[in-house]
Amino acid sequence: MGWNELVQQVRQYGQYESGSEAERVTRVVLSELGGHLTGDERADLARSLPTEAAALLVGGDPAERPLAAAEFVRDVAARFDGATEATARWDVSSVLCVVAQTADEDLVDRVIGALPPGYALLFGRAELARAA
Repeated sequence: MGWNELVQQVRQYGQYESGSEAERVTRVVLSELGGHLTGDERADLARSLPTEAAALLVGGDPAERPLAAAEFVRDVAARFDGATEATARWDVSSVLCVVAQTADEDLVDRVIGALPPGYALLFGRAELARAA
């Protein structure tokens, strides 16, 4: 899959009116996500994505601290004029659900496991409680 196909899938999944809107959302979400992933999960996810998407994922600086899923959504909302948490949640899920369909299922599980609780739903997965 190439960059344009990834953006088109995000456009369809998120029901965006234009490819440019889907591309803008994809760029922001992948850049933000990259700051919260480290190590093998970040590198492996980057390898599963088109080159341009991979560059966005690995190109940014690491976040100062891991953000809970709700905080991550708020950070994404802050990057768009007029965005609300609800619209940002839609944007984040639109991109991450396509990423989850693109990447290997075990890799997506590892990525979700490397992030704070709450991200599974953003990837279109059920959030299962871990046994104590």
